[in-house]
Amino acid sequence: MMTTKIVTDSSCDLPQEVAKELDITIVPLYVQVGEKTYRDGIDISPEQIYNDMYSNDSVVPTTAAASPHDFAETYSKICHDYENIISIHVSSKLSSTLNAARQGSEMAAKINCRIEVIDSKLATIALGLVAVAAAKAARAGQSMQNILDNVSRTIPAIQVFGMLDTLKYALRGGRLGKVGPLLSSVLPVKPIITIRDGLVSPVGVVRTRGKGMERLFDMVSSAVNVKEIGIAHSAMEGEVRSIVDKLKSIVPNVIPTVANLGPVIGVHGGPGSILMAFQQEISDQLDTMKKPLVSLPSLHSIKEGLTHYIQKDTIRPAEFATGTL
Repeated sequence: MMTTKIVTDSSCDLPQEVAKELDITIVPLYVQVGEKTYRDGIDISPEQIYNDMYSNDSVVPTTAAASPHDFAETYSKICHDYENIISIHVSSKLSSTLNAARQGSEMAAKINCRIEVIDSKLATIALGLVAVAAAKAARAGQSMQNILDNVSRTIPAIQVFGMLDTLKYALRGGRLGKVGPLLSSVLPVKPIITIRDGLVSPVGVVRTRGKGMERLFDMVSSAVNVKEIGIAHSAMEGEVRSIVDKLKSIVPNVIPTVANLGPVIGVHGGPGSILMAFQQEISDQLDTMKKPLVSLPSLHSIKEGLTHYIQKDTIRPAEFATGTL
């Protein structure tokens, strides 16, 4: 029997079958629509959220972390069967989930079970890849310390990039920080985003969806020794199948994990969002890219050149960060 149990939260967007196979416990976060509150992935599905958002602009879902009690109850149940728990969560800069998990671990401290709570500094399927790596190590019988070491090396080895089909939901929720008002003046564009230092940051804009997908594929192609790929989406299934086929041609030895982009993250991206996360071999993380991926121009240079960037459909990173969920 495994002695270490992996726990994460529903913002990881892992498919249920993957979590079940690897014995990963997922604590649901909350989605509120109007006066109703739902448990993410239990009481409400991504499809329901996106259908409501697409058909009714007055629908403005909000999200909330699980409570410390939710985590304490989860940990208490697990500790009957496991000696250790490693609880890995969405970036603390994006959500208060990590703080709730830590409080929950303190509430469960009297139980004879060691609990370690980790800030992944990631979100959505990128967080999912970290949980999967930890669960595979646990299933292989590794010690808790070895698993913790593995997680600390895995997190910086994961890159995540995505494309939003529209700026509407990100602007409505304030997700694009200082760059939001600037981009809103040149709609319609499709932002390319990443997660850097625990924050969601725009790294460029394109005019068309096709150009945006080209940029995402270029980013995967520029990586070396890709070990795992994850896709989280709120797009049409036919498009997703084409994306998977393209990724298989880029990285033929890796089968992508495909998941629906859950509402905890998806309410800020809206329908049509695509996120790709890729994990490189840990030994190569200090030299993760064949060429420099991005540089960071100043806010002034982005303002001066934004119109030109949009016209040329080029990727230019922006030195901005979002607020918290």
